[in-house]
Amino acid sequence: MIELPTLADARVKKPDWLKVKLPTGENYRNVRKIVDNHKLHTICESGNCPNMGECWGAGTATFMILGNTCTRSCSFCAVATGRNKEYDTDEPKRVAEAIRLMGVKHAVITSVNRDELPDKGAWVWAETIRLVKELNPGTTQETLIPDFMSKWDLLYQVIDEKPEVVSHNMETVKRLYRKVRPQAKYERSLEQIMKTKERGRRTKSGAMLGVGETTEEVLELMQDLRNHGCDVLTLGQYLQPTKMHLAVERFITPEEFAFYEAEGKKMGFIHVESGPLVRSSYHAEKHVI
Repeated sequence: MIELPTLADARVKKPDWLKVKLPTGENYRNVRKIVDNHKLHTICESGNCPNMGECWGAGTATFMILGNTCTRSCSFCAVATGRNKEYDTDEPKRVAEAIRLMGVKHAVITSVNRDELPDKGAWVWAETIRLVKELNPGTTQETLIPDFMSKWDLLYQVIDEKPEVVSHNMETVKRLYRKVRPQAKYERSLEQIMKTKERGRRTKSGAMLGVGETTEEVLELMQDLRNHGCDVLTLGQYLQPTKMHLAVERFITPEEFAFYEAEGKKMGFIHVESGPLVRSSYHAEKHVI
C-alpha cells in the first residue's frame, strides 16, 4: 500500500495536474448551439465539470433531464436545490433530436432528483431512453440515474428500456454519507446497483475523493461495490463549486489515483477510470463493451 500524504489546507492553491483548457473551437460552438436551441440542460454546465471543454470540443455532452433544479441538497453539488415548476413531457423528444444532430455514437444522460413527483421522474426517463433509441438506432446509451427512493418498480420501469450502461453514483464513503449526501443512504444505493445487475444491465458507479476519506474507506467502498455487482468504477477529485459548498480536505495525487485503479482491477472491475479530472461520464464510450 502506498504512503498517503497528510491533509492539505483547504485554501491551498490547486495543483498543476488540475489545470484545464478553456472551452473553444468549432465543435464546442456547435454543441453549445444545439443545447441552447433545444432548451436543454447539461450536467457539464450545471455541475461545473472541468472536462467540458474537452468533451464539447469532441462533439459530446451529458444531458440532464427533468429540469435544472434538484430536490436534494448534497453538500458537494453545484446543481441548484429547490422544486421545478413543471413536468416537461416534450423533453425526451428534444433530447433525442439533439443527440441525432450531434451524431454521437454513445450518449450519456443523467437527471436531477425529483423526489416530489409520484413516479420520481421514471416516465420521462423511460420515454427519453426509448426515443433516443428510436431516433438514433446506432447510438448506445449510458443512463446515470437517481435512487427512486427505493421504489424498485420505478427503477425497473427505467432500466427495462435496456440502456447499455446503467450508472448510479455512490459519491463518497459510508462514514461521510450524512455529511456529503444527507438525503441519500449508502445501503440503498448499493441495493439499487445490485438490483440493476440482477436485471441484466451493465452497472457503473463513481465517487469523488478529497473530502476527508481514508485509504481504507475508499477500498472498502470499492469492495462493497464489487460485492453488489458493480462492473465499472470512476474515481475523481472533488472540487469545491463555491465557498458555500463542502470544502476540499485534500488534493489526491495522480499516484494515489493510479493506486486505486490498480486495486480496482485486482478486485475485478471491468473498467476503472481513476484520475484527478475523472467524472462519471469521462471516457464513457469505453464502458459499453
